[in-house]
Amino acid sequence: MREKWRVWTETLETFALEVIFGERRGTRAALMRGFLYTCSRIFQVAIKARRFLYNARILRDSTLGVQVIAIGNLTVGGTGKTPVVEKFARELSDQGRNVAILSRGYRSKPPPVHEWLLNKILFREDTTPPRVVSDGRSLLLDSETAGDEPYMLASNLKDVVVLVDKDRVKSGRYAIEKFGCDTLLLDDGFQYWKLRGRRQDIVLIDRQQPFGNERLLPRGTLREPPSHLARATTIFITKSNGDTEELRRRIAQFNPTAGIIECVHHPLYLEDVFTTQRLDLDFLKGRKVASLSGIAQPESFEQGLVKLGAELVYTKRFADHHRFTQQEILNAINRSKKRQAETIITTQKDAVRFPKLDRRDLPIYFMRVEIKIVSGANDFQDCVRRICFR
Repeated sequence: MREKWRVWTETLETFALEVIFGERRGTRAALMRGFLYTCSRIFQVAIKARRFLYNARILRDSTLGVQVIAIGNLTVGGTGKTPVVEKFARELSDQGRNVAILSRGYRSKPPPVHEWLLNKILFREDTTPPRVVSDGRSLLLDSETAGDEPYMLASNLKDVVVLVDKDRVKSGRYAIEKFGCDTLLLDDGFQYWKLRGRRQDIVLIDRQQPFGNERLLPRGTLREPPSHLARATTIFITKSNGDTEELRRRIAQFNPTAGIIECVHHPLYLEDVFTTQRLDLDFLKGRKVASLSGIAQPESFEQGLVKLGAELVYTKRFADHHRFTQQEILNAINRSKKRQAETIITTQKDAVRFPKLDRRDLPIYFMRVEIKIVSGANDFQDCVRRICFR
């Protein structure tokens, strides 16, 4: 039943994206876009109303007495947020801060339905402790329970606490009381206004699709209007190629004072998904490879393989956050072999969602990447200093 639900939701998500970006033609698609446009107008009113309620203190925010860094974006998915969260967490930890990453755990295993319903019916506060993905020493949960991004962050970072809970005030309080944390990183937290205090807002903008199709959800991919960049203290332009003058001018219309940092996703090495064997990137040069991914914008990943010298003979894409089955991996292996691929390359985010395989006729590696700052390094260091020594 759960597998059927997953397939249905991913199919619906794919269909919706095709309608939003105009890839679906015909009368039905046009009517759907009209309906979604009406919904997006309602969504815009809801955003403004929610913001007003917080500004008027009708909806109350909370202060926990520690540094809060919210890292997020204006659009849905695909900006490369997780490596930026990792870079901040590592830098702050190296500077002596006791860091906790607070994630809502998108598509993590939900709590029992009966428990959730009972709390809602009785207006009872949820006192269930947040899920501890990492206590700063050990990895404690699997990717299905934690969610792929929190699990990946916990795998890559040492001495950093990673917690999952939709209520990040609760998980922040838990991080302070249980682990003595003095710095809270809100993963995907730009729209989370409930936790304020000493807060820095870091916003990521993808150079390739800065504001999606310029429309709000659900007609587009914008969570907020571009004018809301005014709240940001620092802005990251991700996947930069250096040609960002026009984008910088547009950002300055909304926020002329924020520090702007340009970065790229820098590949480090390849690692076998199942054996943890590592290879240099030179392994890809002149080699026939297949790519397998379930991310928001697979084009950047696939183009990156080609830039590293690989001959891409087969690609297989799934919906973002897709949890792979054994049969899907085996099918990809069989099709890759038919195209004479010598290996399959995936992303680390996808690798944490791979099942165990009974057989592996082709080696499967994930590409380990990190954020590399190509412009605005001083702005990044200033941002870190403000957090560490405020």
